Amino acid sequence: MIGESGGFELELPRGGSWKLGSRPALMGILNCTPDSFSDGGRYDCAEAAVHAACGMVENGADIVDVGGESTRPGADPVSVDEQLNRVIPVIRDLRLRSDVLVSIDTRDPRVGRAALEAGADIINDVSACDDPGWVPVLTEHRCPVILMHMRGTPASMQENTNYPAGVLNEICEFLENRIESLAAAGISRERMIVDPGIGFAKEAGQNMEILAGLRQLSSLGRPVLFGASRKFFLGNILDDASDRGRDPTERDIATVAANMAAVLQGASILRVHNVPYTRDLLDVAEAMRLAAKQGLALDALQGSGGGGA
Repeated sequence: MIGESGGFELELPRGGSWKLGSRPALMGILNCTPDSFSDGGRYDCAEAAVHAACGMVENGADIVDVGGESTRPGADPVSVDEQLNRVIPVIRDLRLRSDVLVSIDTRDPRVGRAALEAGADIINDVSACDDPGWVPVLTEHRCPVILMHMRGTPASMQENTNYPAGVLNEICEFLENRIESLAAAGISRERMIVDPGIGFAKEAGQNMEILAGLRQLSSLGRPVLFGASRKFFLGNILDDASDRGRDPTERDIATVAANMAAVLQGASILRVHNVPYTRDLLDVAEAMRLAAKQGLALDALQGSGGGGA
């Protein structure tokens, strides 16, 4: 049934908890970078970034995902100091203006620690917290953590797209191993969220295979984040993958279609650039879920003889 992915409750470092239920949470992407594939350079100062984040909140975002390093294919690493200069002023100012959940998108535990101290709530790491420096950070700050599947680094990942055992099987095995490794270090499984890593060390057909079989990740027993927004494989489907093709911002309708499929497959969080489009999608999906639930209740009532003559 639409959105029936079970319920999860995750402890937050600033107190209280984050409840994920039948309606998926909406995560808006805030790239404080000059080179991200879709919106690089749009938020070249903290004021512009915070203004954009507040707009996302007004439009229905449950989480704002702040990142200071592009992880697009072929991207070069960014120094810790540069990441801190890009994201910490944004997180501090946003925290003064809004109580929205804030995630920090980084592979570096030093950036993660500083972001949490500045008011962030969630760690979002495309390398699944493989750096051992994450353990003390996650031990000290009892925050939710998003573990994503990737091979290699953004610079090299597209050279590692062979999955002899099947892409979904290998993703699930990788994520289960990361969950178990962190759990053995004292990090509760109840704090973990999994992300199959659409576009990270995957070819276009493999991304579609993940989307079609996303429900397999529910075997891990953790919330699933789906992040396909404006990505290159959607451009392949739309026949716009060449340099002369449409702009990534013109892939939003395709993103909505992919996200609806992910909702049907039980995704708990959608990570997107276009928040209003996704809010509308979730409103429709929730109305469909409630209608289906009401119909089942009516069928049950009629089946029990309570439907009248």
